Amino acid sequence: MDVVNDNKKLLIDIQSFGGIKYYRSLDRYEILVFEQYEHYVKGSYTNRYYIAGPNGPLLLTIPLLHSRRGRTAIKDLKISYHEPWQTLHRKTLISAYRRSPWFEFYEDDLSIMYNKKFTFILDWNLSAFELVEKWIGKKWNVKMTDTYKPEYKNAGFVDERHRFLPSEKSDFPTGERLYYPQVFEERNGFIPGLSILDLLFCEGKNARKILFDSS
Repeated sequence: MDVVNDNKKLLIDIQSFGGIKYYRSLDRYEILVFEQYEHYVKGSYTNRYYIAGPNGPLLLTIPLLHSRRGRTAIKDLKISYHEPWQTLHRKTLISAYRRSPWFEFYEDDLSIMYNKKFTFILDWNLSAFELVEKWIGKKWNVKMTDTYKPEYKNAGFVDERHRFLPSEKSDFPTGERLYYPQVFEERNGFIPGLSILDLLFCEGKNARKILFDSS
């Protein structure tokens, strides 16, 4: 991977419809380098994302083929279609957000994505990232790693791999300063740490201003 001697380049894992804090962290960088050679980390955001459900945060997981996945590079991880997860995810999103102000605005793009069979999780995540870029109206210069290194010394870029991991402390952190009206808020209160989809469905074109002006 080429070295850029400034602070505009970020090395980070690519997530499935990453969280709001994940996207907020990307704002100050011009070049994103997505890690593709690291082995899959069980329980990571590589194949999961959280949305707002009627009873609180709801986890949506993309199933992976099980064979040796813990020793498989991200770029080689294959999606399992033994169960109709695409139909389940889409129906869950419709059920949760059909009354949100902006869901219909993104529904056609989502339908195309959920109706396409991706072989690899990396391709799914890249497609999801490109959709978010389109929706928020911001474009990054995206590159991919060409090898795996556990750490980079004096590399001239910022390494934030694994900064955002599903855990009790990081999924729904207290002290989150970003706020916007959510679905089911009257029932559950405001839920921080959700997928960028939640912000988009609730705020639409105003999502970019909320996302980056408050970062």
